[in-house]
Amino acid sequence: MKITALQTYLVPPRWLFLKVETDEGISGWGEPVLEGHAETLAAKIKELEDFLIGSDPLRIEDIWQMLYRNGCYRGGPVLMSALAGIDMALWDIKGKYLGAPVHSLLGGPVRDKIRTYCWIGGDRSENLIEGVLALKAQGYSAAKMNICEELQIVDSYAKIDGIVRKLFELREAVGTSMDLAFDFHGRVHGPMAKVLLKELEAIRPMFVEDAVVSTQVDLMAELASTTSIPLAIGERLHSRYDFKPVFEKRAASIVNPDTAHVGGISEMVRIGHWAEAYDVALAPHCPLGPIALAASLQVDAVCHNAFIQEQSLGIHYNSTSDLGDYTLPGAGLTVKDGYLDIPKGPGLGIEIDEEKVERAAAEGHRWRAPVWRHEDGSISEW
Repeated sequence: MKITALQTYLVPPRWLFLKVETDEGISGWGEPVLEGHAETLAAKIKELEDFLIGSDPLRIEDIWQMLYRNGCYRGGPVLMSALAGIDMALWDIKGKYLGAPVHSLLGGPVRDKIRTYCWIGGDRSENLIEGVLALKAQGYSAAKMNICEELQIVDSYAKIDGIVRKLFELREAVGTSMDLAFDFHGRVHGPMAKVLLKELEAIRPMFVEDAVVSTQVDLMAELASTTSIPLAIGERLHSRYDFKPVFEKRAASIVNPDTAHVGGISEMVRIGHWAEAYDVALAPHCPLGPIALAASLQVDAVCHNAFIQEQSLGIHYNSTSDLGDYTLPGAGLTVKDGYLDIPKGPGLGIEIDEEKVERAAAEGHRWRAPVWRHEDGSISEW
């Protein structure tokens, strides 16, 4: 079997899909997107055609290593997100070729379903109580939210008190019926992160994500040693080499790499199993489309330390299109009682509605992250 073509589709709300075709009529789908940089990833996939056309798609590891090691430059968000989409599509092809789900080819599942959570509150964390109660009514038992807006490297206690008050009110409203994960989103710098983590311990969050930006692994290790709250890191790390200091320094007790940004299923499984050796939990990041989520579920199926899966059904980004809009009826992803079923179909286990994808790609998108500034005019972390 040989790869004959790669086709990318820029589809709303902010995604990039990839179709890899072969000379035997079997096609695979991937999601090589980096939010806000979809056109960049489409161009990178076009460049990689020179290495992929004519290659045997069943030699997944060989292709992965070739694309990773070619040239002088490795890692980083663009290269690894492009590689991720290709890797997903190759696993999809191999599973369809053998008539088996990807997780069956990776040793078989250790679970049939996985707990899942949704986002609430948007970028500026509004209407949190209403959002959590709505999720609870849908059967979910966990939610995640941004905890703040712009926050200076050293900010006022008035702002800290406002953040803490809002989250305490949320906990009081839902009691222990919902687990709450707090995302600092890299908006909080070290001095304020130390203060906030101490103040939030009494609320007992499920975890705090990106307590500081991911480049501050030493600082996160220091924070981890002083708080009882589980800290999570990983969505902005892009290979096992990025995770090495996280494990060695005990900087987090949860890792949340993104299958679409970390080299695909192949690298995610390596990271997941490695995390298990450090007794670190796996909670894959995925506020993306149906292909990336299906790929994440293949990883969840085979990693014993996976305990919860992020997904973006109904997230504020998806007001124009949602995950189910691009899959065929009855061939998408199933959520029931706060759990996602592990897909059992061949390959990634979902079927893409190509006609809808092509129509949506004709519309395209130009999604960009917002630009935020502090009151003094300086740029704020988003």
